Amino acid sequence: MPEKPTSETEMSGRSAVTDGGTTNVSTPAGSASPYTRIKWLILWMPTLTIALWEYVRHTFLLPYISMDLGNLLAPVIVLTVTATLGRKLFRMLEQTSESLQLEKMTKAALLEREQLARELHDGISQSLFLLSVKLDKLEQVQDNESGRETREQIRQTVRYVYEDVRQSIAGLRSEPSMTEVQWLESVRKMAEDLRLGGLEVKMDWRIAERSLATKEKIELLAIVREAMLNVQKHASASSLIVTAESTGDSAGEGSGFRCVVEDDGAGASEKQLYAKGRFGIRMMQDRAKAMGWTFQIGSRAELAEGPPSGTFILVEKDQL
Repeated sequence: MPEKPTSETEMSGRSAVTDGGTTNVSTPAGSASPYTRIKWLILWMPTLTIALWEYVRHTFLLPYISMDLGNLLAPVIVLTVTATLGRKLFRMLEQTSESLQLEKMTKAALLEREQLARELHDGISQSLFLLSVKLDKLEQVQDNESGRETREQIRQTVRYVYEDVRQSIAGLRSEPSMTEVQWLESVRKMAEDLRLGGLEVKMDWRIAERSLATKEKIELLAIVREAMLNVQKHASASSLIVTAESTGDSAGEGSGFRCVVEDDGAGASEKQLYAKGRFGIRMMQDRAKAMGWTFQIGSRAELAEGPPSGTFILVEKDQL
């Protein structure tokens, strides 16, 4: 793992460009869009036209044009100017509106693709990896009671994969809720699967359910699940510790929390963490950033009284 912890702020520049090459560029504050400027021009055009006509009439044309004729010409001039310039402005307005609509549709498609990637990674990818771990274990046992038990676990994992696919497809059409994601159940199931794979897992969870909003529960559990699975995949660790606690005086929504996932593995360099094909760290970081949380990853030696080997992932929310 990196010798120095990497904070969310330091990583934001790297994650500004997605794998597909899309860069999010915000419009400077206070600058009016072309769509807004065109609408104001259309709104003010008749007023400016009649004001200009009245000024010219009373200043230069009054000796030549009577008041009655001037009043009669006023609506004709306004109609002529509005029809001439208005057609061009309306055409520009339609083009700008179509461009904004296309941009909106493109953004929605990109968000849907990102959500789909998360669903596939958090559900199907993790389940298939655990399935491969159990298959490796099956190769090491004979056709006895232990072998039959492992095969039954594989059957259950296959059923979980099917359920994940079904829920992922349904989840793309609606926002997930805690009726679909039971509080902590998925993390406990992940811990049990990792124990079956030979990893010692310890959990100390002291965040009250009522202290987190529904969206916060979903995102925090997704980050913890991914962090735990990364230990099994890449850390070559023998033990894993998950510690989570509320911070601040408030016990309801709005209180803060601090969650740490740490292992005793060999660690990896920053280059290895963000290598091509490694999406877990980036996804955890993106989730934390979207929620306004602090995300940090580094060597356990950086933690207070931490051991010299291993890695930690920290997710922290400040109290409101």
